[in-house]
Amino acid sequence: MPSVPKPLVLALGAAMTLALGGCSLAPNYVKPTVGAVPDAYQGAAHPEGWTVAEPKDTQARAPWWKIYSDPTLDALEAKLNANNPNIAVALARRDEAQALLQQLGAQQSPQVGVSASPTNDRQSDRRPLRGSNQPNEYDTRTVGIVADYELDLWGRIRNEVAEGRALGQAAEADLASAQLSLQAQLADTYIALRSIDVETRIVQDSLDAFGQGRTITQKRMDGGVSSGLDVARANAQYADAQAQATELRVQRALAEHAIATLIGEPASSFSLPAKTTAMTLPTIPLGVPSELLERRPDIAAAERRVFAANAGIGVARAAFFPTLSLSAAFGWQDVGHGSLLAASNQFWSLGPAAALSLFDGGLRRGREAQAKAEFAAASGQYRAVVLKAFQQVEDNLSLIQELGREGQQEMAAADAGKQSQTLATNRYNEGVVSYLEVVTAQTAALQAERTAEQVRTRQLQASVDLIRALGGGWQGKDMDSSDVSER
Repeated sequence: MPSVPKPLVLALGAAMTLALGGCSLAPNYVKPTVGAVPDAYQGAAHPEGWTVAEPKDTQARAPWWKIYSDPTLDALEAKLNANNPNIAVALARRDEAQALLQQLGAQQSPQVGVSASPTNDRQSDRRPLRGSNQPNEYDTRTVGIVADYELDLWGRIRNEVAEGRALGQAAEADLASAQLSLQAQLADTYIALRSIDVETRIVQDSLDAFGQGRTITQKRMDGGVSSGLDVARANAQYADAQAQATELRVQRALAEHAIATLIGEPASSFSLPAKTTAMTLPTIPLGVPSELLERRPDIAAAERRVFAANAGIGVARAAFFPTLSLSAAFGWQDVGHGSLLAASNQFWSLGPAAALSLFDGGLRRGREAQAKAEFAAASGQYRAVVLKAFQQVEDNLSLIQELGREGQQEMAAADAGKQSQTLATNRYNEGVVSYLEVVTAQTAALQAERTAEQVRTRQLQASVDLIRALGGGWQGKDMDSSDVSER
């Protein structure tokens, strides 16, 4: 088989070399700024109840939930990562972005095709300019290779590829952000469920005490020592505690159902055994505020979209310049007789093509203005995400500190309530006071103890939200910020 003509090979090689040396019309990329980044978090400036992390603590923390030292939570998080449908959606979108990048990158290579066409033709007797010796009917056999390559002189293709790559990186960060959000949601819900278990124990202990009090008042009334009013108060108090226990069971069931959905299991077949051991607040590494810009996947995604929008300006600007392409064809053709691949049946063609729109009614100007507006919007969105990130860190630092103080105060109130309950019960047994004082003291003690547990739960949940605000264990090693603009 004859070889492909050298002019075709040389021409394609020269075209690719010329295209690689082309310029880019995208502006030089500069990452948007958000003003001066503080040296430290304001919420971490108060040493009471908080330990600032050492520099070594800013290393990867994934899986971050292990700092709570709860094997059940570890197992649930593993199921969430494997089975949660929302994570599957984000993963599919990441794969979609990667597939789009592959499509865009294909434009940087010559498009080569093979064709074969055996046909039987008949031409009209009245065909214009028909020669007198031409047959009415004839056969044609054609086999050929066709190649087409666009010379990327103005960087349109390279900017499209850079834009697609940045959007793919943003999708990767979106996936990490979705995972982190769902992981934190699961941890929050699990902490709430364990808090309900603790509150249930508190209410159940009170129910036991209230039951004993109800028995005592009934005996005292039977002995003529107490009135029926004391018995009614004791019964009302016991019934109210029962209602609280029922409400806690409802809340626990809803939390359990939410956990089942998060880990991708039917709520009807999922259950968690009760556990009344209180979870402890871990020490969370903070690092410095500037690291937040690198550790949060949503910030990385927003920055990559700014870069993509910047490359989009280059794509829009390239439309003002002519498109240059090189086409080549090589093959064999005959009239259906003899050896098709004979040297005499060989044909080839090679030639450049240029196209430039002279008037489009402002279409290209509009697209350039749109690209610039998209860049401005992406830049503003990046700054908004960064500022929101700093707010979330400071919010949760403040919550952890202030809820820690509030928890100590509520525990003091709970201890005082227990003392008051004991004193009131003793005074009632001695006949000094009515059962109303006992009921009041017991109700206050129960409420104080439940409130202390609720505050501790909010503090634990704030610690989860702080880890989420700090970026979890995510690291943006693959977020390449290289510029494709002209240097």
